Amino acid sequence: MPPQPKPVLTEGEGLHGAARVRAVTAIALAVLLALLDYAIANVALPTIAADIHVSPAASVWIVNAYQLASVVSLLPMAALGTRIGFAWLCQIGLALLTVASLFCAMSHSLLMLSLARAVQGVGGACIMSVSIALIRFIYPHAIIGRGIALNGLMVALGVGGGPTVASIILSFATWPWLFLINIPLGATALVLALVSLPRTPVSPGSFDGVSAVLNVVAFGALIMAGDSVAHHAGAAQVAGLLVAGIAAGVLLVRRQHGQTHPMFPIDMLRIPAFRIGTLVGFVAFVASNLFMISFPFTLQSMLHYPPATVGLLMTPWPVGIMAVSPLISRLSDRVPAAILSSVGLFMTSMGFLALYLLPPDPGWFNIAWRIMLAGMGFGIFQPPNNRVMMVTAPPGRSGGASGMVQIARQCGQATGAMCVAMAFGLIAHGAERDCLGFGAVVAMTGALCSATRLIWRPATR
Repeated sequence: MPPQPKPVLTEGEGLHGAARVRAVTAIALAVLLALLDYAIANVALPTIAADIHVSPAASVWIVNAYQLASVVSLLPMAALGTRIGFAWLCQIGLALLTVASLFCAMSHSLLMLSLARAVQGVGGACIMSVSIALIRFIYPHAIIGRGIALNGLMVALGVGGGPTVASIILSFATWPWLFLINIPLGATALVLALVSLPRTPVSPGSFDGVSAVLNVVAFGALIMAGDSVAHHAGAAQVAGLLVAGIAAGVLLVRRQHGQTHPMFPIDMLRIPAFRIGTLVGFVAFVASNLFMISFPFTLQSMLHYPPATVGLLMTPWPVGIMAVSPLISRLSDRVPAAILSSVGLFMTSMGFLALYLLPPDPGWFNIAWRIMLAGMGFGIFQPPNNRVMMVTAPPGRSGGASGMVQIARQCGQATGAMCVAMAFGLIAHGAERDCLGFGAVVAMTGALCSATRLIWRPATR
């Protein structure tokens, strides 16, 4: 007999037993691969920049190309996922990531590498735009916080563990192997996704291509305008990009107004808990990238650690997140995000401040405990904040909510990267250290924004 098609799940029903374990494992591997592909190049930026003969400021585009392509694709991919199925879109993303990794490894110029990284970014957007939406179908509603915490752990391990993986690879091989290693991992994740991910309901209607184009222009032009400022481009270029981005954004909002399932979720942004969660997520990831991108330069250029050691010294970040993950996965369903997320970002701010105040010649332990404190705080912040955004989304809007969780993250990361590039361009000496101080201020701002939820609605969870 031919295999029977998988039944279509409804939100809140969830899978059980081995089926849930397999599906969650598939999602976890996909998310981890997507984020490793983003973060694995961070530590190697100085090495890659020297090898392909570009400046440190220009090398940030190796990160930004992935980030820009991913950001402009997230909401269109989330909308597409609601029409073709979340599982299928995740599988397409894994295939794109795997193929693009080969082209990254074969690149010998900044342009070629950036283009290959952009394709990786689209693949990552396919995965990340639907990852939390799939979790909303895999886990019963009563314990959805555990699934979101696991997703947050994978995000943190991907971003924070990328430097460690990069250091291990660079200890034995050249930088192209940072991307070649993705090929067997991507193929494994794709096979598991094909056999394990559940079918989800699909929305009727055609894909809104005009809104997708407006979304790409709006986010792309605004991000490029910020990057142009960071790299001291001419005023005419910056103004043109700003005008194009704002105009496309206005047209997008006007086109989306009144739609039942808008690509840009203006309906959900009217919900206070969702709106504050989006803002807090954005601010938190600005702070995290101020640290993640600048600190490898601090370790290598100012403290004179070799590239292979730099990633190992960044390991306490994911270790700190892993240390708090089991507790937070249970607390996030019980304790309001206004408390947990605020405490977490306060700890992250204190960790960044402690790094800013490092003595001139610190030992590895002095560095490690500060990074671990910041990582533990970030691990406390993220799952409760994401849970609020998902559970406040109306029925049938899982895709849009999942997309906005990732928009907040990736716009924050892109903004953080631009701030690092701007600091490198404006400050002749000590830019790396100044980025840490700014990161501490931004993280504290996020903590205060999160705490406002206690004032306007103490019962919001």
